[in-house]
Amino acid sequence: MTQTARLKYNDPAPDLELATMTGETLRLSALWQTKPVLLAFTRHFGCPQCKEMLAELLQARAAIEKAGLTLVAVTQGDAAATAAFAAQHAPGILCLADPERRAYQAFGLTRGSAWQVLFAPQVLKGTARATRRGHKAELPPQGQDVMQMSGTFIIGTDGRIRLPYYYDTIADHAPVELLLHGVFSSDWNKPFDGPIT
Repeated sequence: MTQTARLKYNDPAPDLELATMTGETLRLSALWQTKPVLLAFTRHFGCPQCKEMLAELLQARAAIEKAGLTLVAVTQGDAAATAAFAAQHAPGILCLADPERRAYQAFGLTRGSAWQVLFAPQVLKGTARATRRGHKAELPPQGQDVMQMSGTFIIGTDGRIRLPYYYDTIADHAPVELLLHGVFSSDWNKPFDGPIT
């Protein structure tokens, strides 16, 4: 499955099979059949901003679940590496393995520029902030792409994108408040099909 353009609000979410941390396959559509899904893509396992993002999602997990969302992360690691990474940085979060980055591509997540990944002031500040919070920058494991950008998506039970959030830089993860309530205090289980008043 390929996707070249970014997904927009109300686009159908790409549906493909990924590996769970135990090595079984899981189709993404199985995740949003009963509840909306908050699908967070990480970068490589050495990325301090990704560790910071996962820590923020973990801290907000009760509120995320109260909002009716199922929290799921996608990584570049294989099943075993994802399980080890999740045990340390995302305990209790369902993490899926996508070492070939098929889901990244399907969701329109591309490789970033050197500016987006290394040199933008937001990246330098974000790395310093994440480091102060105990999230150490490390080299990516073999096979993981240091230039891979990430993003966060909310998908409704109809399989359509409710919120597409693409990072401007690697330090630009979605604010938890946006994920909980959206732009218009959204109920993520209901499609937005009326006028703005």
